[in-house]
Formats: sequence, C-alpha cells, structure tokens
Amino acid sequence: MKILVINAWSSSLKYQLFDMKKKSVVVKWIIEKVWIKNSSVKNHKDALHSVMKVLSEGWNLDIDAIGHRVVHWGEYFKDPAIITDEVLTRIDECSDLAPLHNPHNLQAILACKDLFPGIPQVAVFDTAFHQTMEPAHYLYALPTKYYEQYKIRRYGFHWTSHQYVYNKLIANYQLPISTTKVITCHVGNGVSVAAITNGKVVETSMGMTPLEWTMMGTRSGNIDPAIIPYLMTHESMTPDEINDLLNTQSGLLGVSWVSSDMRDLFAEIEKWNKQCSLALEMFITSLAKYIWAYACLLWWVDAIVLTAGVMEHRAILRAMLLEKLSWMGILLNKKTNQDDLESDAVISLPDSKIMVVLIPTNEELMIAEQTYKLIYNL
Repeated sequence: MKILVINAWSSSLKYQLFDMKKKSVVVKWIIEKVWIKNSSVKNHKDALHSVMKVLSEGWNLDIDAIGHRVVHWGEYFKDPAIITDEVLTRIDECSDLAPLHNPHNLQAILACKDLFPGIPQVAVFDTAFHQTMEPAHYLYALPTKYYEQYKIRRYGFHWTSHQYVYNKLIANYQLPISTTKVITCHVGNGVSVAAITNGKVVETSMGMTPLEWTMMGTRSGNIDPAIIPYLMTHESMTPDEINDLLNTQSGLLGVSWVSSDMRDLFAEIEKWNKQCSLALEMFITSLAKYIWAYACLLWWVDAIVLTAGVMEHRAILRAMLLEKLSWMGILLNKKTNQDDLESDAVISLPDSKIMVVLIPTNEELMIAEQTYKLIYNL
C-alpha cells in the first residue's frame, strides 16, 4: 500500500510517498518559504495544485490513500478520521483557531480531492498527544462558562513531532517510561515545548491556538494581554488586524525587520545587523525560559530532546540554548554538536546532569502510520 502524506505548514509544504509494505519512502519533496516576502511561491494553493498535477500526470505512483496533517480540530475529534464533508466543515470551523495552518490544510485536502478523486483521505490532527493534560494544566484562569460554551482551553500542537521524538528517545536509549522525565522541543518556524512523564504530556506550550508562549518565526508568543486593547485604541486596529499582527507580522520577522527565516537572519548577522542579532537573542531566551519552567513543573528532567528544522540544522543555535541552560548542569559536547545532523546525536557530555539529544523529526512517517491503521482498521 502506498500512502501520500501532505504536511502543509505555515511557511512550507512537505510531501512524502510511503510504501507501507517495505516501510520506505518512494519519493519526497519540500517547498520552502511559502508566503515569505520575495519568495517565488506565493501561496499554498498554487504550490499544491502545481505539484499535485505533476504527481497525477507525470508519475505512475498508484496512490492508495492520502494522509494530511490537520492542526486544529478543537474538541470535535480525538483520533484520526477519514475525511468526509462533515470533517471538512469542522476543519473550516476551527480555522480561526489556527489561521496559519487550517486554511492551508483545507486547501491541500480540496486540491487532492480534485486531483485524486475516489482515493480515501485521512486527517491526522495535531493535538492528540497532548490530550493527557489535566484540567489544571489545560484550562485558563477565565470564568469557566467560556470553556463550557466556547471550549476555550489549551490544546497543544505538533503532536506527531513530539510523540515521534519521544518514542525514539525511549526506544533508542532504553529509558524506562515510568520514571523518565522528558522535555521535547519542536523548534521550526513554529515552536512548541512539551513536558512529559510516564509517557504522558503534563503540559505543552501552545494553547488554544499555536500563538501562545514562545517567540516564533512570525508569531509573537506571549505578550501582556493589555497590549491588545491598547493597540486597538491608539492605532484604531480591528480584531482581524490584531490577529494578523500577532500571527504573521511579529516574532523573528517583526523584531529583525528582515525575515522569519533563520537562514536569512544569520546572513544578516554576518553583516553586523543589530536587529537580527537582537531577534536571535530574544528567540533563544524565550525558548530557554520555558524549558526552565517545565523542568520546575516536572521537579527535574532526565532528558531534553531538540528537533525540527531550526534546531536540526544549526549547531550554533543549540550551543546558544544549552549555554543558557548550563546552570542545570548541562554540558555541551562540541564534537557531536555539528551542523545539519541527519541522525540522532547526544550533544551533551557523558557527565552532563541532563542528557540532551538531537533527534530529527519525522512527522510524515507518523501520519502515514496513522493513515494506514485507520484505512485497514488495525
């Protein structure tokens, strides 16, 4: 059985075709810098249609099913679902909760529906691994009627990434699930952190939407809530304009004035661009603060896992982060901390009090496995 996996992110599109019998990748692609200023890829819809047209006309791939990453489903679903008209409606209804993702996820599904009629499609949602959180960790300190009426709560995201690297950590390093305390850090254009013990997520950083907590590529992360009415009053901004400001104009882009892409920032830093240096420092500090917080929440931590595009490719970023965590007894192994690591690597020294591991994520494989299980009722 061959499963095509589509992972439509806020700034990139990933495609992988899996042969599930051989458990191998037949072919894969990635389109980067979607929506980014001066990019040749203007939006997800055009990119999807052009690539899918090539797939449907230029390749004899015999696709049996298509699995999609869908970021937000609110409390409608807790498991992957075969895509129906009802599922499409629910995805659309949750678009305001994940404005950088759900609309693009929906575009990918509709494009596949047009180009691959009759092929079953499965939605694998981004919040599943985090559903173990207790109310004390997923509720906000608002009147409870707003949760009861609108389901305003912390959901968490990047499920496939957090669970994939956690499972690999436990398996590869033979750690006992029942006693191992882990902090997983997905650091790409979007950033999220999860505190895990006994195989369950205690708390995760992203909230009702992917906007909360850490500074990201174009997202602000946490700010004083009073800033919102202040800007609405003094700048005559509408709610939609505020939402756009916090989701698409802030973060690394907003501070650097240059780009949300770390590669562009490093190119400018080499030219002594102070704003880009400031953006980088703020980014690392923001991430470190929440690792500190989760270490306290877990009453210590045995292992920290770093993953996703930004952390997988930049040794200097990992070094900067671990320097801020050195008070915890973390010691960086400079020999193993290299650029563009393609496989697992322990980047802490043997006598480090906390093991730090770089594990390249594979969200597409997780989506393919979930799709396969659902289609074949395994």
